[in-house]
Amino acid sequence: MGPVNWIAVVVAALAAGLLAFAWFGPLFGPAKARKVAPGKIMARSRPERVAAITGGLLLLTSVMMGHMFARIGADALATRPWLYFMMSGGLALAFVIPALWISFSHIRVPTRVALIDAGYWLAAYLAMGGVFWLLA
Repeated sequence: MGPVNWIAVVVAALAAGLLAFAWFGPLFGPAKARKVAPGKIMARSRPERVAAITGGLLLLTSVMMGHMFARIGADALATRPWLYFMMSGGLALAFVIPALWISFSHIRVPTRVALIDAGYWLAAYLAMGGVFWLLA
């Protein structure tokens, strides 16, 4: 196992966080697509708390991704750079998105909202993999 690239860990979490601000703000914000029930829009009473929790959990995800890439090793990743995207995207497609949809099916979240959220997690994980690739 090689060393964890801690700079990439922090930058990857920041990149996913910035993507969240864009994704859930101007692109698919509450006024545009996040209607959960007819006539009701989910409102955040304390957005700074949500941002802090999101940042902490994205950092945890990034730490685990950094550990995963360190376990593979720099030599293997240098010869097969597509592994950054295959593995990070694979995590989103095989674990995160199915777990999200299972939870959403229990609380009856509209398909449009579930697709928007799934799209974010795939894009965020691929962005994190891209950061690790760029900073390798």
